[in-house]
Amino acid sequence: IADRREGIGVCGWILVSLSFLLVLISFPISIWACIKVIREYERAVVFRLGRILSKKAKGPGLILVLPCTDTFIKVDLRTVTCKIPPQEILTKDAVTTQVDGVLYYRIHSAVSAVANVTDVHSATSLLAQTTLRNVLGTQSLAQLLAGREEIAHSIQAILDSATEQWGIKVARVEIKDVRIPMAMQRAMAAEAEAAREARAKVVAAEGEMNASKALKQASMVLAESPAGLQLRYLQTLTTLAAENNSTIVFPLPINMLESLGQKNRGG
Repeated sequence: IADRREGIGVCGWILVSLSFLLVLISFPISIWACIKVIREYERAVVFRLGRILSKKAKGPGLILVLPCTDTFIKVDLRTVTCKIPPQEILTKDAVTTQVDGVLYYRIHSAVSAVANVTDVHSATSLLAQTTLRNVLGTQSLAQLLAGREEIAHSIQAILDSATEQWGIKVARVEIKDVRIPMAMQRAMAAEAEAAREARAKVVAAEGEMNASKALKQASMVLAESPAGLQLRYLQTLTTLAAENNSTIVFPLPINMLESLGQKNRGG
């Protein structure tokens, strides 16, 4: 609000004097119409002959309003919760999404909120919707899904700077939900499933490789000790017998089978 030094003029002072005289003549009946109660969370912007009476809003408590010359507007200073309707957004990578959010703000200057904008709540809501579309339009889908907190802080900073002259303080911005088309959801699910299957195959291949290395080392140890191989046979038989099996498979060394085959060919 511009700092205007001119007063209400001679006619204005005459009207104020007549109004004050009217209050004195009709006292104490008029006092009930002149005294207004302002709650703790409210402030009153008083206009005298169309001009704001003071740069600072009045309240809380009792305030005096002269009849005929004074009017006042109450302003609620409590935090307002504004739901941002779902917005159709085309992301940076050409994906259509619907995004909604919640805006928390409060009025910190009642005089600016009354004198600088017609409807401060409607203006803040519309500005939040436009800012949400503009900011999210510069982000890719992956950035939108992974960086909600950073995007919310960016939107809050833009809104706070734009609404400062309206007497608004933006406390918090939250992105509630991001809805993408069903075809894109199926494509993302298939991509994630393929990536998991690829990782599972890699893990299985690594397990087979480690198992083959362990078997190779075990075979080298058993080759150095023939008695160890026999003990391994006996341990296998003990394991099979412990399960109450009617059939026991007794493993024969491969070299023994090879020697029998050579004798048969020689005979």
